[in-house]
Amino acid sequence: MPSFDITSEVDKVELRNVLEQANKEISTRFDFKGSNARIEEKDLVLTLHADDDFKLRQVTDVLNAKCAKRGVDVRAFTAEAPQTVSGNKMKQEIKVRNGVDTENAKRMVRLIKDAKLKVQASILGEAVRVTGAKRDDLQEAIALVKKSITDLPLQFGNFRD
Repeated sequence: MPSFDITSEVDKVELRNVLEQANKEISTRFDFKGSNARIEEKDLVLTLHADDDFKLRQVTDVLNAKCAKRGVDVRAFTAEAPQTVSGNKMKQEIKVRNGVDTENAKRMVRLIKDAKLKVQASILGEAVRVTGAKRDDLQEAIALVKKSITDLPLQFGNFRD
């Protein structure tokens, strides 16, 4: 039976390239001269450091611009509120979502079942597997999910015929 998987992953190599390019631009920009602005990454958690709130927003803008240029979808980022570290120094953590969480997976399965398509959807860890008798039914399911779920980046892969 034909099937495919719905996943949500960020290319870790491209993310590393984004961070290197953003840090390089931050270190060479005139408005960041003498400041402690930088972006650090550890276990898919990005930490943005800056001297004040305005520079923190500038660091965020640089990160978003580099993500757009390298093809990393910013919908995979979950930003927390900025924190004051010491004096007026600021930091902000951004978590990178990897995989489809249980809540979104259940939402996708419910969406596919409510559409009454001739396909079956099931949750497999951090992915959703959709199986059906015909390739056309699977393509309808892909179109439905793409149209309905726009708050996280989705990839449709592992297509079996």
